[in-house]
Amino acid sequence: MKIRVHVSLKPGVLDPQGRAVHHALEGLGFEGVDDVRIGRTVELDVADSTTDEALDEMCRKLLANMVIENYRIEKVG
Repeated sequence: MKIRVHVSLKPGVLDPQGRAVHHALEGLGFEGVDDVRIGRTVELDVADSTTDEALDEMCRKLLANMVIENYRIEKVG
């Protein structure tokens, strides 16, 4: 089974990468972009028997920093 984990910074956490991209977009003449937040996607190929609880535990223990990040698990296909 294919899994995508989308990890993003929690609201209120400073995002220097997002700020740099926002500044670059403005410098290139793009208007109307109010904010940019950078995140990451982790793709996993796991056994069909892998439980939702196990996926959640993987995220909480390794894939996301629970202090500053949120995550969302997506089952693909």
